[in-house]
Amino acid sequence: MQISTGLLFDRASAQMSTIQNDLAKSQAQISTQKQVLAPSDAPDQAAVITRLKSLIGKQESYAKTLDSVQARLDNEGATLSNAGDILIRLKELTIQANNGTNGSTTRTVIATEMKGLRDQLLSLANATDSTGNYVFSGTKVHTPAFVSDATGDVSYQGDQTEVKVSVGEQRTVAINRPGTRAFVSVVRTDSDGVATGTGFFRAIDDLIAGVKAADPTSMQRGLTEMEALHQGVVLAQANSGTDMKVVEQQGSALDETKLTLATALSSVEDLDMAKAITAMQKQMLSLEAAQSSFAKISQMSLFAYLK
Repeated sequence: MQISTGLLFDRASAQMSTIQNDLAKSQAQISTQKQVLAPSDAPDQAAVITRLKSLIGKQESYAKTLDSVQARLDNEGATLSNAGDILIRLKELTIQANNGTNGSTTRTVIATEMKGLRDQLLSLANATDSTGNYVFSGTKVHTPAFVSDATGDVSYQGDQTEVKVSVGEQRTVAINRPGTRAFVSVVRTDSDGVATGTGFFRAIDDLIAGVKAADPTSMQRGLTEMEALHQGVVLAQANSGTDMKVVEQQGSALDETKLTLATALSSVEDLDMAKAITAMQKQMLSLEAAQSSFAKISQMSLFAYLK
């Protein structure tokens, strides 16, 4: 078969174009440090990269949720801890007040401090988080959990709904605690044996009234009820601590998952720079050789050959 000068020219031109394209791709890969520049370059690999990025994005979303839950639980735990300390002080003051040697002035001073502590507890029960939502109102986050009426009687205005959010695949954690599960009621039994529930703040108010009136029966009952109120707060604090432990464990699990996914993504997406640079250098040498051959072929003609 006769090979014309034109055919040689076309082949050399095509070869040089291919090498130039390969070189340009290598340069672009090195610039971005990525193996795949466009999905069409490697559809299967591009699909794996997209899937891994989606999974990493989901883990990051879970991590942000965990940060929000942790901040809320930190706030809740600190609030309950302070409430527990106040209730301990109320018990101490009740014991002090229940001393028959106290005069009216002493009892008044004690009752005044107890009233201040009671108001602090109400403030804690209506604590808000960093976004201004009430912590202990259930899902009614824009409504104060406990509100006083015109007579000073305090009632719960939130609901009993517990909200849970996803913090992982098939893993949820509660982000709220209804106020009545922390600031609990107590059960009183009257002289007829009828048991009734008495609210958290009503129990404290009755105790303060008993201190003012120097009523030993009311103070003794109040001391027992303060212990029950304290136990309710301690239990809520323990539950909050358990939730915090779940958050910490889930956070560690998410970190491990993200690391595994990031490693897998790097293996299919990131470029081996040393290998890529070596390949580019070979392509540059091949291009130089192709350009040299093309230059010689472009000068070839039948008349030049006859000369």
